[in-house]
Parts: sequence; structure tokens; C-alpha cells
Amino acid sequence: MKRPAIILLAVAVTLSASCTAQEYESRRPSPEKRLFISKAVESKIIEVIGLLDNKRLAWMFANCFPNTLDTTIHPNGDDDTFVYTGDIHAMWLRDSGAQVWPYLQLINNDSELKKLIAGVINRQFKCICIDPYANAFYKEPDKVGEWAKDKTDMKPGVHERKWEIDSHCYPIRLAYEYWKITGDTSIFSETWLEAIQLTLKTFREQQRKDGVGPYTFLRVTDRTFDTLSNRGSGTPVNPVGLIASAFRPSDDATTFQFLVPSNFFAVTSLRKAAEILTEVNGRKELADSCLELAKEVEDALKKYATYNHPEFGTIYAFEVDGFGNHMLMDDANVPSLLAMPYLGDVDINDPIYQNTRRFVWSESNPYFFRGKVAEGIGGPHIGYDMAWPMSIMMKAFTSQDGEEIKWCIETLMKTDAGTGFMHESFNVNNPKDYTRSWFAWQNGLFGELILKIIEDGKIEILNSIDIK
Repeated sequence: MKRPAIILLAVAVTLSASCTAQEYESRRPSPEKRLFISKAVESKIIEVIGLLDNKRLAWMFANCFPNTLDTTIHPNGDDDTFVYTGDIHAMWLRDSGAQVWPYLQLINNDSELKKLIAGVINRQFKCICIDPYANAFYKEPDKVGEWAKDKTDMKPGVHERKWEIDSHCYPIRLAYEYWKITGDTSIFSETWLEAIQLTLKTFREQQRKDGVGPYTFLRVTDRTFDTLSNRGSGTPVNPVGLIASAFRPSDDATTFQFLVPSNFFAVTSLRKAAEILTEVNGRKELADSCLELAKEVEDALKKYATYNHPEFGTIYAFEVDGFGNHMLMDDANVPSLLAMPYLGDVDINDPIYQNTRRFVWSESNPYFFRGKVAEGIGGPHIGYDMAWPMSIMMKAFTSQDGEEIKWCIETLMKTDAGTGFMHESFNVNNPKDYTRSWFAWQNGLFGELILKIIEDGKIEILNSIDIK
């Protein structure tokens, strides 16, 4: 597409004026190598770096916020956009929905950006129709990839077939917000109707009321969390109305398959789907089915998802099985317990959530790590002492305390290993020990957080930071 040279020059001039050129040289690809350039995004970058007093923070924002557009976007015609997750050249339904989310607020000012995100939504619906149990897909419909030998019903074009509830929720979240912002209903086509019917079918199957259902998954691996027990069906669940998720948003296997934050996400997603089906498609019966399932899951969460903790009081468990067993932890990947208000799944002032928030950010959470340099939540995907910046960002997104938000931003700035980007995880004792140098979801989320703080009228928090 045509590059807006004037805007790009303005970004460069602004950065050089506000930053020491050698110290804070842009880490973005050169303009000719960027995959997609949005005039609205470039204008927003100029606006934000003009507001920020901290040179390093301005530099990091300018690197991170456009990273998805710079490096991962692959348009495929007018109504189809494929999105790499970063250094893995496949499209995750979850990651792609999160990666373009920060740009939604700008799409009414940029028709090309609007078209691009509509294309992402269309591609997501097409992917669900290929295989509702898959989490990640290839751009090429006939490609057979590295996980083709997994013992599951692998199909061409599927990168990985790990069943994760949130793989269906993120596309609904994105499509709903896109519709609310633009009023555009063109995305709610026959493909959308097929996708939502498959979502309902899959959710119902994974309530496990009629046995374990059609999905099984086995992988020959030395990673415990990369395969499922019980011949690929996972650990047993009692069919109490909750939806089983074989894997977490981290792509790690669940211990108890009723993954609580993902079930909360399913409730809000089904209600959004019902609103679309009613107002756009006129499919009342299908909408009622969504609402019925949402109510059933919600009622089951109230009954089975909480635990009376001796120190923190009533909290939400991370996973349950409906038999009375509870997994008390949190994982950094979203949906997580910490992130539930960020996704709109619980009220931030919900007392059970607030108890849970204190629990997950403490040593009582087995995957909370505190070291010499930083602290945060990780998970078994990477292992001990490796905190995910995403958890620190979610702490900031769900905070009502200015000093806490400031601490989060300062910590993110101190743990980028001098790269100007976010990573998958970092060692809380040595941030130079990190995983994944190119992870667009985390980069975009950082940009989204900075924008939210500014839009909330709290720029003084950012401008009080003196880290260089």
C-alpha cells in the first residue's frame, strides 16, 4: 500500500527531537519493509510521544504500538487478513484477536485500517469453520506443518489442534467491538453464522454431558503440558454445566479441565454473540441458544468456581473439575484470573475478584515469582522464575492505584533488556535472560496500556517516571 511519507518523517523528527538519537534509535523496520502502515496509527504515535516527558518510555511506545502492523500483517484480498503471532508464522485465533485490538479505537479515522481488521475477523470465522477444535492455522489452506503427527484429527491448513475455549471467545470479542465502533455489519455473513453454530456445538460437546465428546489429543513430547492424559481425553470432569478446555491460553494442558477464567470469558462472549444474532441476523432461536448456554455456565461458575481460602477469603479457583477439586494458581496468559475485569468478565470491584487479585499476586500462587529485579506471574509454559510482562500489564490494567500503575510501567521499562520491546517472559533475577524477542501480542498490549493511562486522564503517572 502507499506509504504516508510525511507522517513517517514527522515521527522520525519528533523522536529525534525528544530523544537522544543514538540512545533511542527506532527499532521499527524501515518504512519500505513495514507490512502495513496506517495513517491513524502513525498520527497517534506522534501525538503520544509529544505528550510523554520520559524519553525512554516514548521510544518504547513508538517501537511496540505498531509492531503488529509493522511485522505480522498479511492481507489476502479485500476481506481476508492473516496475522502471524510473531516469530511463529501461524495465526492463533486468540493472539490475532488481541494483536489488532488496540487499533480498534482508530478505525473510524482510517478506512484501510478498518478494512484490514474486518479481514482479520473474516479470516478468524473461516478458521473456526475449518476446525472448531484448532487453535492455530496456516495462511496456506493445504499446508501440513510440524504438528501433523499429533494423534488427533489434524486437517490441512491447521498448525496446531489444541482445544482452548478462548479460541472462540476472542473472535467474538473483536467482531462485537468492531461492530459497535463502526456500525458495519458486513462481517456477519453466512460464514459468521456457521462459525457461531460450530462454537455452540463445540461448547455443548465440551460440557461433557454425553461422554468425553469427539475431541482427543496426544503428542509424543518431553513436555508434560503438551499432551493430554487418559488416552487424549484429559482428566475427568463432572458434567455440572461448565465447559471443558483441554488447554490453557498458554497452550499448556489444563490440570482440571473446567478452566475458570475461560468459562467466564465464554459467558460474556455468548451474550455478545446473542446480541449480534438478534440485532443483525434476526436469528432469535440461535440467539436464545447462546443466552441459555451463557446462563447455564454462569450458574455453574457461581456454584463450583470459588474456594474459601484460609488467608484471602473467598477466591476464584483457576481450574475445577466439578467433583470438588480446585487448582489454586494463576497463569500469566489472558484470559487469566487477574485479567477478568480487563476482558469485562467480572466487575473490578467484585469482592471475590479483589480477594483473588491479592492471592494471585502473592507467593500463595505457585506461579508468582519474586526476584532481585522484578516480580510477576508466569506459568509452566516457561517455568520457574520466568515472569511474563503480560501479567504486569494486567496488574496495571486492573489497578485503581496510581502508585501501583507507576510501578508496573517502571518494571516493564526495566525488564526489556534494552531492546525497546516486550518479551514472552523474563527472569526475575536477570531480565537479559528472556524468551521470544518477537511477540507481537505483548508489544501491542504495552501500547494499549500506555494509551489507556493517557485516555483515563492519568498522564501525570507516566510523566512522573524518571527511568532513563
